[in-house]
Amino acid sequence: MDKILNLTQHKATPDQIKAGVVEPSDKGAVQDLLTFKELPTAGEIREKAEKISKIAEGQCPSGKVMIGGAPYLMGPLEKALKDKGLVPLYAFSERESVEVALPDGSVKKTFVFKHLGFVGDDTPGDLLETQ
Repeated sequence: MDKILNLTQHKATPDQIKAGVVEPSDKGAVQDLLTFKELPTAGEIREKAEKISKIAEGQCPSGKVMIGGAPYLMGPLEKALKDKGLVPLYAFSERESVEVALPDGSVKKTFVFKHLGFVGDDTPGDLLETQ
């Protein structure tokens, strides 16, 4: 099974780990680069994309990386990764709504995400299923 480097803010879920997702050696740096606290310039977005792609370089022998985050970063990040010969993938999951009645009569609604596979433009979806 190919390893897929996790370049998202979040830790890989147990299902993703089972599908081959691994964390980068410097997860904190990836998380920092994915975080924007102010309105970014186009140059700042490209710079962060390049830095993230450099972190990925050499850490994923399969060349596959899982990305996700601010939509305005994903296009430049895909380009920076592809320029280094890496294959960006997006996690595909099913969102299940769970409602729990609370003692005061109110209802708490949460979502549970079930990992089903990966989506990328370089590989047909049917080859990316993890189940």
